[in-house]
Amino acid sequence: MLLNSVNTNYGAMIALQNLNQTNTELNSVQNRINTGKKIASAKDNGAIWAIAQGQRAEVRALGAVKESLQRGQSAVDVAFAAGESISDLLVQLKEKALAATDESLSSSSRDALNEDFIAIRDQITKVIDNAEFNGLNLLDGSLSGGYQALANVEGGTITVDDEDLSLAGSIVTLGASEDIGTATEASAALSAVNESIANVSSALARLGTGSKALGTHQTFVAKLSDSLETGVGNLVDADLAKESARLQSLQTKQQLGVQALSIANQSTGILLGLFR
Repeated sequence: MLLNSVNTNYGAMIALQNLNQTNTELNSVQNRINTGKKIASAKDNGAIWAIAQGQRAEVRALGAVKESLQRGQSAVDVAFAAGESISDLLVQLKEKALAATDESLSSSSRDALNEDFIAIRDQITKVIDNAEFNGLNLLDGSLSGGYQALANVEGGTITVDDEDLSLAGSIVTLGASEDIGTATEASAALSAVNESIANVSSALARLGTGSKALGTHQTFVAKLSDSLETGVGNLVDADLAKESARLQSLQTKQQLGVQALSIANQSTGILLGLFR
């Protein structure tokens, strides 16, 4: 190999190769700093990128699960609040019905009690009609089979049964037209109200359990999602402290490479001195 040639400058070739390699590494480090990721695309590491992408899909799917659980819990909480109001109304109805069983009441007093009883009775239906969240009503019997919230990314569900608290139903046995116009009617209404109070209390207990189940699972899904996101970060996120140190090192190496290339390019000019 000729060491002194104007046609082939081997030293400059080596210096240029090293400078190009340094520039490539510098671009890579700058991309990592700009994106915050050591693996930003499949070109960086196809296998790791594919794993990370799969986990990102899991995280997005868990987001849909969380939204479903949140909707369900909100609907159950609204139903629970309405159920408590109905329970309070039944307690008021019991007071009116018990008072109306007194056969010594005057007609005007009985009529007044009956009017109050009917107004409170009808209020139950109004409460049920308004116990709706995002089109979901667990108290009016419209949700056959209850609310089914997503439980996992495979499509599994958690079911919260509906509780139909409509008048003259299996829970609130008080009739929709029942009144306390007479002592006999008051006695029958009192029996129905007592049964309804017990049934509503049991229904509220079930709704409370359902709300707690949704909340507990929502907390679990949130923790699972956070863990998956952390795992993805471990796979693809760049160590910025390390990359910053490497950036400074490569910038220095780049400057030295430019100087080395400049020196190598001057070697052919030195040959002119041989001909003076």
